[in-house]
Amino acid sequence: MVIYPRHVALKLPFLSIIIPAHNEETRLPRALGQAFAFLEKQNYASEVVVVENASTDGTLEVARGLTRNYPSLVVLHEELPGKGRAVHRGVTETHGEYRFIADADFSMPVEEINRFLPPDCSSDVSIASREATGAHRFNEPAYRHLTGRAYNFLIRSLVLPGLQDTQCGFKCFRAAVAEDVFRYQTLTGWSFDVEILFLARRLGYSLCEIGIPWYYNPGSKVNVLHDSWQMFFDLLTIRRNTRRGVYDSPR
Repeated sequence: MVIYPRHVALKLPFLSIIIPAHNEETRLPRALGQAFAFLEKQNYASEVVVVENASTDGTLEVARGLTRNYPSLVVLHEELPGKGRAVHRGVTETHGEYRFIADADFSMPVEEINRFLPPDCSSDVSIASREATGAHRFNEPAYRHLTGRAYNFLIRSLVLPGLQDTQCGFKCFRAAVAEDVFRYQTLTGWSFDVEILFLARRLGYSLCEIGIPWYYNPGSKVNVLHDSWQMFFDLLTIRRNTRRGVYDSPR
């Protein structure tokens, strides 16, 4: 749990940016530099929360070292693996009125973040989309694009009809919505966001896709063959959980 000192308790952030980080010692300094350069120009209070997630490199040490440069940087250490587990901890242990999940590679320009916040967006949940109107992909290998579209077809067919891109790593939640929806989360791996969006829709929250410019960066942590199969089984798990009433009571 993140504990704020008494003297800042009454000035909670408007925006919390949550960055799950597994073996990101190389990319994290650049990502944080971009995030804080952007936030310094905004007229709202903010924080950035890095959730180091079972890294085997120096990610944790790098992140903690960067707190000397960025006083509003919070670093959490999650010993157990799983991006979904790291995001859950970050979202539920921060204090922002809006909670924005971002990948450490910042494949979406950081300046796009305000498009997910009022007054530009009034939805309970807003997600970056590489397929919605206005979206542009840059430098993406054809095989990655085809794999992603095939998986999205399964998502739309089995769990989330109508959403064109659930797997882009940038998503924003109103605080009350995040605290409600993430109580029901069961998946801790790459498919967590499909489950979260399914739950948000099931609970009646408004959701919108925002078309973004997206730049492919090498070094993805996703293993296309292995993780695609796991994601497929996770979709079946979501359907099975629904039938069995798993989502009827929060965890």
